[in-house]
Amino acid sequence: MTKPSWIKHAESFIGLHEGPDAADNPKVVDFYRRAGHPEVKHDAVPWCAAFVGAVLADLGIKPTGTLWALDYAKYGTKLAQPAVGAIATKKRQGGGHVFFVVGWDKDSVWGLGGNQGDKVCIVKYPRSILYSYNWPPGVADKPDFTDQGMKVSKSSGPISEA
Repeated sequence: MTKPSWIKHAESFIGLHEGPDAADNPKVVDFYRRAGHPEVKHDAVPWCAAFVGAVLADLGIKPTGTLWALDYAKYGTKLAQPAVGAIATKKRQGGGHVFFVVGWDKDSVWGLGGNQGDKVCIVKYPRSILYSYNWPPGVADKPDFTDQGMKVSKSSGPISEA
């Protein structure tokens, strides 16, 4: 299976952190601009949707245009199950969270996203807590439901549990 271009691009940001204390990381703040929200100047503002939006926009894929994570549940084509490259959402107290699917098994989904522990990283989520899977509109890549994506092992690097 070939990874979609947006996954390859998103992987290039793994390890990028918010600025320490009151300082802002200009690279994180730039996600807001690239996602269509140049008015946001601080990385303390939730930035998971800004990350997804910036990654998509960088590749000429129109994002939702909002910073509301759950708007991605109405974006593109709804999928019944995960696929590498799908955009997944989950609900949480006060809002939601959005990330890219990079792997799954029968119980879990591995998500590459921003603002996961104040950084860009891969987090393992229980499938039971996910709200939606969507495929970006107007892309040539088609969802592949047969390949479970990344094979998770001790050599896969740091992966957090949700």
